Amino acid sequence: MGNRLSKIYTRTGDDGSTGLGDGSRTPKDSARVEAYGTVDELNSAVGVLRAANLPANMDGLLADIQQQLFDLGGELCIPGSQAIGASHITTLEQQLDAYNADLPPLRDFVLPGGTAAAAACHMARTICRRAERRVCSLAAAEDINPAAVRYLNRLSDLLFVLARCINREAGASETLWQSGRSNDA
Repeated sequence: MGNRLSKIYTRTGDDGSTGLGDGSRTPKDSARVEAYGTVDELNSAVGVLRAANLPANMDGLLADIQQQLFDLGGELCIPGSQAIGASHITTLEQQLDAYNADLPPLRDFVLPGGTAAAAACHMARTICRRAERRVCSLAAAEDINPAAVRYLNRLSDLLFVLARCINREAGASETLWQSGRSNDA
């Protein structure tokens, strides 16, 4: 394979448009660009999370997820393509069940935080939810692979559970939301 990015700037986007994977051009603020751009942002957030000192099995899982997020971004960048399927969703569900199995059940909402790694995981989770919303907006306007929305939905759940596992592993307590507390001010 030759050089894919021999020149970083092309000036073709100076007019506010960008090229899609099929060669067509679209405005940089289109629903499609918002969707795959937010998936890219999510991938970066997962990279920040992986920069923490995570257990090897969790880091390996997140490395696989980064590859899948890059595939999903490519799928969204090329109208009509599909890279994410049912097997990806099943794998996320299996990992979600495995990591969640030993966690205590929740009776209250958990506030994002704890260790720096858990906080980074919560940040990735909230970006994942935004990516899901952006993909839903795109799906309302154009036909897309429905597995993309399901994948992001499961991934955000997995990131929530991973944040809980990270805190538990570090001995950090979870901060639970207290209803009505903001009324005390």
